Order: sequence, then C-alpha cells, then structure tokens
Amino acid sequence: MLLTRASEYALLSLDVIRKSDRPLGAEQLANELCIPKSFLAKILQNLAKQEILESRKGAHGGFILAKDINEISVNDIIYAAEGKTPSVFDCTQYTQTCPNGSIGSCAISPFLANFQTKIDEFLNDLTLGDILQ
Repeated sequence: MLLTRASEYALLSLDVIRKSDRPLGAEQLANELCIPKSFLAKILQNLAKQEILESRKGAHGGFILAKDINEISVNDIIYAAEGKTPSVFDCTQYTQTCPNGSIGSCAISPFLANFQTKIDEFLNDLTLGDILQ
C-alpha cells in the first residue's frame, strides 16, 4: 500500500503551497492540480490535523505550511494522507493481516518486519525538503 493517490495528491499540494506567498484554498489547489476538490479538501484537512498545514479562515484564507519543509517527514505526510502508517506488505507486523492466519509462525515474517522497519526509518528521515529541492 505504500503510496496511493491520497499521498501523491498530498505531496503535490504541499509543493504548490510551499511556492505560494499567500494561503491557498482547496478549490484553487484542486483546479491547479486537476484533482477532485472534495477528495483534496479531506486530504488538506488531514494535513492540518497533523499540523503539517495551517488552515487560515476568512476572505484571504486557505492553507499554508505549518513548518519548514525540512521539518516535515514524508512518513508524516503519508500517515496524514492515508490515515494509517504506510506499509509495504499487507501482512506486515503493523496490519496483523496474514493471508494464512499464521503471522507468528510465518517463515518470511521476520524478513518482512525487518524490511518494513528499514522503510519506516527511511521515510522518517526523508523530508519534504529532500524530495522537493
């Protein structure tokens, strides 16, 4: 599941927002990025709830970055957009879903858990600034 459209749209929106010198609304972003407004609005709200974006109200309101791009991890963006921790495999230690119902006795479970840990570390260390510069 690592990245879905929600994560892609979150990253694209954050790029446009960081380049703007004023707050941008969901409708303006949706039009500029050709993204359905209702879907994007939910993503933006989730980014604001996770304190990645700041929502400003009023006639000149919209969204601005709440932090410097070098302080926002890609893992945090994906979590905000997806509503769950990003996982590479459906049967990782995080989702507890094993197609065979034997997560504890699976021969490849330790490998998958180790691989997921490395992905988690990478996404936590990777910042928005790293991918947008």
